[in-house]
Amino acid sequence: MFDASFWEVASYVVTALGLPAGIAIFFFEQRKERANEEAEVYQLLANAYNDFLKVVIDNPDLHLFTNSATPDLTPLQQERMLVILDMLMSLFERAYLTAWGERMNEPQQRRWNVWEDFMREWIRRDDFHLRIEALLVGEDPNFQAYFRDLVRQERGSMLVEA
Repeated sequence: MFDASFWEVASYVVTALGLPAGIAIFFFEQRKERANEEAEVYQLLANAYNDFLKVVIDNPDLHLFTNSATPDLTPLQQERMLVILDMLMSLFERAYLTAWGERMNEPQQRRWNVWEDFMREWIRRDDFHLRIEALLVGEDPNFQAYFRDLVRQERGSMLVEA
């Protein structure tokens, strides 16, 4: 019943069907693993942004959630504001370096749109906008170009209108 010709035919079937199926399963699993890694990176970034928002909440005297510039800050308040906004710019750069790409699929694009919305929201705040050039010093050149383009889209220029 199981003679040599049976095993020969069985090996052809395995080669013709099993090998392509194995390769397809391998690529499917690789894609799934990549998607899980991207989701994990997104979650870590979201957690970091939530931690940043806690810092903002812990500093209500800086009025970081208002769109207009906070007047009459003491030197200590100005320093705290600069440090907090520098944390934010570093977070934006990290998001750009890990989540942005020239060719993104739909889930990647949706996740990136959230970060771009955060950036645009902060660009519209005068306290952040006034400090953008100082905050961009030392950041990745591609991120700097991307961010300056967002500033032009949101504000028309790098400078706050008087």
